[in-house]
Amino acid sequence: MKVTRRGMIAGAAAVGAAGMIGTPAIAETTSKPQTRRTPVEFTWLGTHAWQIRCGEHIVLTDPWLTRFHTGTFTPEGADPKTKLVIDKTVIDKHLTKADAILVHHGHYDHLSDVPYVAKKTQATVFGTRTHVNLLKAMRTQADLLSAVRGGEYLVFDGFTIEVFPSLHSCGGKRHTYAYPGYHQDAVPPRPRHIEDLLEGGTLAYVITIGGLRILSLSTANFDPHALRDLQVDVVLAAPGGEPGITDRLLQTLKPVTTVLATHWDDFDKPLTDPGIPWTDLTPLRKSVEQSGAKFVVLDHLEKLTL
Repeated sequence: MKVTRRGMIAGAAAVGAAGMIGTPAIAETTSKPQTRRTPVEFTWLGTHAWQIRCGEHIVLTDPWLTRFHTGTFTPEGADPKTKLVIDKTVIDKHLTKADAILVHHGHYDHLSDVPYVAKKTQATVFGTRTHVNLLKAMRTQADLLSAVRGGEYLVFDGFTIEVFPSLHSCGGKRHTYAYPGYHQDAVPPRPRHIEDLLEGGTLAYVITIGGLRILSLSTANFDPHALRDLQVDVVLAAPGGEPGITDRLLQTLKPVTTVLATHWDDFDKPLTDPGIPWTDLTPLRKSVEQSGAKFVVLDHLEKLTL
């Protein structure tokens, strides 16, 4: 496993060797075939924006790189009338191609840049019916959009994607989340402000690429019925679900090797600056390490190869 200088990895990689049983009467034994893996490179682009690359194959999750100021992490909170903008220069600097774009939910810090990224890469974009209708309203190329709801198994050249229903995290005294709602039946007016991008349902995805199974969650919450006894190697997990929710996640899944922290940074700050946590990552780290998994935190634009 390779990580660049600024990466923080808790624990050491464990490598298991397959045992071989024989008898003295047999002169030759045949080893059990070893599973061959191709290295998979993770690049964190802030929030829940990840580039997952294996050879020439690239999957993007919630590619939002523009990071315009919203006030989200101030005492006053985000201004719902903040205008939606796209910084093509920063996107062009960091993204060149993709085969698939996975939309996890419809909020501005996940969906805003997708129309431009889709046009640039000509990648297939997956999301709920609401996400697809919002993207159509944002003038996204319609033939690139595919509405999913959970249960789909999607085969690409070099990787597969499994879609699962999921849940957005709830917070505050009333256990709510920002900008709820749906546009399932019709394309709405063109979104102009961050309040126009509704949550629209939340999805989780499992990307199997290079022999690695990666569970991508865009918030701390999840659907325990959908993920019960799921076998994956890597989980992209967000803080904010402690105490309790992250522990339940890792108990729901079969034992996991590695957890990468996601969506932990103050995204009002530029992508070129080091990430500033919006919350203490210690509880998330503790939950992960108690489960026996390695906990990995990457900084903005940092890469990790597994």
